[in-house]
Amino acid sequence: MLRRQLEKYIAAITAGCLLLAIMHACNSIAAKNPADDIRLLIPAYVKDSFYLSPLNTFSTAKAALGRYLFYDRRFDHDGKPKNDFILNDPKFEQRQILLTRDNFGCGSSREHAVWALFDYGIRVVIASSFADIFYNNCFKRGLLPIYLSQNDIEFLFSVVNNSDMSAEISLQKQIISIAGKKINFNIDSTRKKMLLEGIDEIGYTLGFEDQILNYEKSFKAADYNKYLV
Repeated sequence: MLRRQLEKYIAAITAGCLLLAIMHACNSIAAKNPADDIRLLIPAYVKDSFYLSPLNTFSTAKAALGRYLFYDRRFDHDGKPKNDFILNDPKFEQRQILLTRDNFGCGSSREHAVWALFDYGIRVVIASSFADIFYNNCFKRGLLPIYLSQNDIEFLFSVVNNSDMSAEISLQKQIISIAGKKINFNIDSTRKKMLLEGIDEIGYTLGFEDQILNYEKSFKAADYNKYLV
């Protein structure tokens, strides 16, 4: 019932916003605990991450965007894989953690960048800094972006570059375990809850349904009473 009320409220503002709200609700995060069983890292340094998803893919369905991830870096003009790009190395297939450095997602403010990463199979991106819009978009798709210090980033690069080391990331404990070392990371508590429970912003809001309905009832009563004489 509350979902219908929310949709009606948005419709009162603009019909276009209502459509976006319904689409967002229907595409909520599906999997719980997305980062508790992630093991392997892809070390990749891509400074200009606009190449996450090229402009000509903006009309492509979300489920097909993974093939375009880093397209201009992964493929030549004939569409053939470039041997020197890390994602084309067979040993990095099926990996779910992308390890990078600073300002990741700069120039990739559209949702397509996150959709492409997610469709490719990436579930965690570790960086020393992120572009703000890209960072926020990650949580809307269930992708976990992790901030680490530059020292921790360089440690991870040194480990995975010198040996094919696996890592375990626990979102619940907020710990990365690798090479006998445990690295703590921070995350907003609300966003952590949404990722662990597999919900989006609307799903989170619906968790306060009783409080919202009680407020609406009291507000309507107060609003009505002020007109009584």
